[in-house]
Amino acid sequence: MRPTKTVLAALAAASIFAGPANATTDGVCYRVVNVEGWDVLNIRARRSANSRVVGEIPPRGHGIIAKAGDCRPYDAPPGSRWCRISYYDGDYTARGFVKGRYLRRTECP
Repeated sequence: MRPTKTVLAALAAASIFAGPANATTDGVCYRVVNVEGWDVLNIRARRSANSRVVGEIPPRGHGIIAKAGDCRPYDAPPGSRWCRISYYDGDYTARGFVKGRYLRRTECP
């Protein structure tokens, strides 16, 4: 299903606010945590810290992080699971994986 112009406009408008990186997925939002102010959260191509970096999320940046499925493997502790995401900051979209320990639920903007 392709996003409509209205959805794309809403995503672009949501990315303008200043504050932590947030996400909306089925009414649930996320923010980046456990990343130092001088560092970035790397988005990886695969579920591995050795995988190629396909994007970065600043810890206090702005944009939309959408979870694109469950975090896995299911038998790992929640913070150790890799979550498939799509990150849009108004200029580009990066799709890949981040560790669950770096995402926290928060109020939607």
